[in-house]
Amino acid sequence: MLIFFGILAFVATLLGGLFALRFKDKLHLILGFSAGAVLGVALFDLLPESIELAKNSYQTSFIATLIGIGFVIFLILDRMFLIHGHCEDGNCENEKHKSGFHGALTLAVHSFLDGFGIGLAFKVSPAVGIIVAVAVLAHDFSDGINTVNYILKNKGRSKTAFSWLIIDALAPVLGILATFFFTISQSTLGLILAVFCGFFLYIGASDLLPESHHRHPRALTTVMTIVGMAVIYTAIKLAM
Repeated sequence: MLIFFGILAFVATLLGGLFALRFKDKLHLILGFSAGAVLGVALFDLLPESIELAKNSYQTSFIATLIGIGFVIFLILDRMFLIHGHCEDGNCENEKHKSGFHGALTLAVHSFLDGFGIGLAFKVSPAVGIIVAVAVLAHDFSDGINTVNYILKNKGRSKTAFSWLIIDALAPVLGILATFFFTISQSTLGLILAVFCGFFLYIGASDLLPESHHRHPRALTTVMTIVGMAVIYTAIKLAM
């Protein structure tokens, strides 16, 4: 059963990324959708899931603090290492590639934790495992889109985007396999998800959203952002 859901997660992520590569000429619209999808995952999936998993051991205020810490951590990485600011040394392309690398890596690690969460949930009970797996599958398609978009918007090549797509698609499978060898408590997983909620809030609100409007500031881009959030919200509610 676990392997089956791992394969589904791989396929869903791969299809999302291939969709983004196929329609990269509409990047501003896909970026708008991605911004909404990333924010939707943070607000409608990671936030409630982190609270649910950690509530028996930690106060909600502490979980909220970790979300803020995650946001600040990615902010510091963005300003100190990814360098989104003005490039006075003429090395903007290289810095954009660094940004794409770190953003795609964050999404891949999140996908790994998705798979890890599925494995842990099945250890609780098959019923809980299926619920968590369906919730993960609900946003895996957008995960593939987001990974490809993060590379493309930072001037990465399609070949690089496809390589990161494969990594992101394999990540949940590896996460599931990892639970065969060791485990962590649900509360600890909840804290990790809280930090990633902060990461995703930053990526969506401070990077993807402004970039989508910078490229093509039309009302349709805003509509696509709302659609991205609505799709994630609907998928997660249907999976519950």
